[in-house]
Amino acid sequence: MKGTLFGTGVGPGDPELLTLKALHTIQTSPVIAIPSSNKDRCTAYQIAQKAVPELDTKTILPLSMPMTKDPRILKNSHEAAAHSIQQFLDQGQNVCFLTLGDPTIYSTYMYIHHIISKNGYHTVILNGIPSFCAAAAAFQISLAEQSEPIMIIPGSYETDALLNIPGTKVLMKSGKQISNVKSALLKHNFSIYMAENCTMQNEKRYYSLEEIPDDSGYYSLIIAKPN
Repeated sequence: MKGTLFGTGVGPGDPELLTLKALHTIQTSPVIAIPSSNKDRCTAYQIAQKAVPELDTKTILPLSMPMTKDPRILKNSHEAAAHSIQQFLDQGQNVCFLTLGDPTIYSTYMYIHHIISKNGYHTVILNGIPSFCAAAAAFQISLAEQSEPIMIIPGSYETDALLNIPGTKVLMKSGKQISNVKSALLKHNFSIYMAENCTMQNEKRYYSLEEIPDDSGYYSLIIAKPN
């Protein structure tokens, strides 16, 4: 019998925010796949390790995930990762793939999931607490009330047109584009909240565009609420 691939969201950063199902799956899976070539530099692994100290005794499968938008490079890396995982599944071993936040929200995991599922393997997705929910809780604000819509936007792409649509905007993973995102937001009347490394030990919070530095880190999330 072949093993099962579990795409496991570990939440935004605080190991106490892992779900019970994620915790159980990490504890019982013999193989832990991580979206990094080095577990010491893998945020998802570091979060899970704090909740499951015995993680270090398991088989760790590091998968190289290049930070690029080149479709050819991405396709090759996803197929290579899927092949590596399938080798363990063919041996009847379950594989737990750790991913930051939730696997269904801008996660590299889903590309690998589609390949492996299409190849006939059993796959399961375990949801994690999304970073924007954790950030809203940290700021003690609501993301939406009554009929208000919410739009989730990848900040590293074009945002101008999307900001014109009514509702709360959540801008994720702005990274090096943070200055462009700030310029786009300045054209609108929003209340701004930004969490950098939300729920992690080095978390920082900002309450206006003026406070947000142009060198903000990759794990920076902006909530823009219409005034």
